[in-house]
Amino acid sequence: MHLTQPHTPADFAAYYQLRYQVLRQPWNQPEGSERADDDPDPATFHAMLVADDGTVVGVGRLHASGPQQGQMRYMAVHPDWQGQGIGQQVLTYLEAEARRRGLTESILHARQAAVPFYERAGYSVVAPSHTLFGTIPHFLMQKYL
Repeated sequence: MHLTQPHTPADFAAYYQLRYQVLRQPWNQPEGSERADDDPDPATFHAMLVADDGTVVGVGRLHASGPQQGQMRYMAVHPDWQGQGIGQQVLTYLEAEARRRGLTESILHARQAAVPFYERAGYSVVAPSHTLFGTIPHFLMQKYL
């Protein structure tokens, strides 16, 4: 397995497919809803963990949301690979990039089911956030890097 950034159109297709499969499709959201307007921004850093057979098993992205603050978004792990440390590897990779960029704080909006994962990674709940698709409560979380 190796952590990398998507570079080619095929990389990005696999990257976005996993984002869609995990974060949008289960809630009957349309294809394309897994993309964000700021994805192409040079300040956005995309990460993907690729298995030895070429399968993209984990993805996430970092975007500088303030002078010293980064926001983690679109964290997703392939259903067949969940519970095996994939998310932690992607998150650690993104946090290392945040530190490399001189960011000192990471924030994210975690789905309620993911709060324990982020707490184990050192994040703290700051406040309730939004409810996605009318059914998925989110919580603003923060970690000092």
